[in-house]
Amino acid sequence: MRSLVVVAALVALAGCGGGGEDDDLVVFAASSLNGIADEIDPAADVVFAGSNDLAAQIRDGAAAGVFLSASAKPLEELRDMGLVEEPVVFATNRLVLIVPAENTAAVTHLHDLTRAGVKLVLGADGVPIGDYARASLELAGLGAALENVVSLEEDVKGVVGKIALGEADAGIVYATDVHAADVRSIPISEHFQPKIRYYAAIVSPGSDGARRYLERLLGVEGEAALRGAGFLAAPS
Repeated sequence: MRSLVVVAALVALAGCGGGGEDDDLVVFAASSLNGIADEIDPAADVVFAGSNDLAAQIRDGAAAGVFLSASAKPLEELRDMGLVEEPVVFATNRLVLIVPAENTAAVTHLHDLTRAGVKLVLGADGVPIGDYARASLELAGLGAALENVVSLEEDVKGVVGKIALGEADAGIVYATDVHAADVRSIPISEHFQPKIRYYAAIVSPGSDGARRYLERLLGVEGEAALRGAGFLAAPS
């Protein structure tokens, strides 16, 4: 069941002005939402990239109608500038450790990331998956693992790709990003899980099509698509 906060947000959104008929709705979505954001409305033009890159495009005037971000941070400046409406949480996720199929470095736990010679790939600083991964390492008291970072990627797909190709020994990604990848997934303890929140925001000025998209995302269509892909429900 959706929370009262989400219901209230929908009521507020429905009462906002702007819009008119939409010929082409453009949705900007975090890379980790590939296969989800386009399911909500198959007629929408969905652009997938890192949340930071998408936020930068909106700042530069890109004609997006809805922005789906993997964290609140990329939305903060946009909100302050009046470029997006109030963001709404629509899903959560978990982190996992991934290793190549062969796992020649014998990585089986976060603690192994501090071993000499282990090559680690993370999201870049400021990129949601990179910030979440660093938070996880900090919770585990494993800041020393950052000395083993050999590559910083601009989105989660870049991290998965490096590991799938065997170009590094381990990476930290969302649990939802490993299902179709040629990598092995290793759970990360609940104690070392940061709070991951996905946010949706209508890009100002809001359109009717954008509001309908958000309603579907927060409704039964979105809930089914997110659950099917392994995302967790938004906090109640």
